[in-house]
Amino acid sequence: MRIIFMGTPEFAVASLAALIEEGKHIVAVVTAPDKPAGRGQRLHQSAVKQYATTQGIPVLQPEKLRNTEFLAKLRLFAADLQVVVAFRMLPEVVWDMPPLGTVNLHASLLPQYRGAAPINHAIINGDTESGVSTFLLRHEIDTGNILFSEKVEIGPNDTAGDLHDKLMVVGADLLVKTVKAIAEGKTNPIPQERVVRDGELKHAPKIFKEDCLIDWHKPVGQVYNLIRGLSPYPAAYTLLEGKTLKLIKADMEVATMQHAPGTFHTDGKSFLKFACLDGYINVQELQLEGKRRMGVEEFLRGYRF
Repeated sequence: MRIIFMGTPEFAVASLAALIEEGKHIVAVVTAPDKPAGRGQRLHQSAVKQYATTQGIPVLQPEKLRNTEFLAKLRLFAADLQVVVAFRMLPEVVWDMPPLGTVNLHASLLPQYRGAAPINHAIINGDTESGVSTFLLRHEIDTGNILFSEKVEIGPNDTAGDLHDKLMVVGADLLVKTVKAIAEGKTNPIPQERVVRDGELKHAPKIFKEDCLIDWHKPVGQVYNLIRGLSPYPAAYTLLEGKTLKLIKADMEVATMQHAPGTFHTDGKSFLKFACLDGYINVQELQLEGKRRMGVEEFLRGYRF
């Protein structure tokens, strides 16, 4: 079976590597164009391109997925199946090209958390369970028939980074299972409308800067979930004496309040905490604008309030 793999970040590399290790025939990889990054603005290759190059796999990097030259190249690879992991939305002319269709790995238990940021939103909402799903692409984003899914526990202190790493590994295994089943004709696609999940249907839209601003008038549990749901990137933030302060790691303390929400308190040596509606956020790791990330004690040694 000839497979074209589509993906960009590190999350997708685990799946690509797992397919190759299983002996699957990856005839080409489609990934994002190289982008300038860093102070020198050197062109940066995607994690998927870097890995594919080491494996000698042809790489396509279209600016636009409807480009006629790109579509012609894609057809020449005569893929039986396309696999998508952490890539952009595909037009029908692309996802409908191979005879066996296009399979997507999504980092949630569909139909919950359709959208661009399922990992972040699951933790922001305080969920105790997440997972991965494989499904067949169709017109509406993340709505295709489900092939397989696998649950993953979310620990009470897990960050988005922690959950990302768990789902990356479990998702790679699930994708291998899915491709094997397709090759053997042993799939039973299930319409998402027939899949029952607990509670209301939750969504996972793209996260913007304004979504990361901390509202200290909210309960401490909600603020804590926001911080860990945006850690390590893009990171929840507040203002400290007029400067943007990103909170990377923290813990929470439920308490009878003696301070107004949003006020900060410190001994100038070992702790920095912010008051919420019903408790405190104790900062452990942070980043002040223009500075690198550091632990709170190192920060306090160099900062003058």
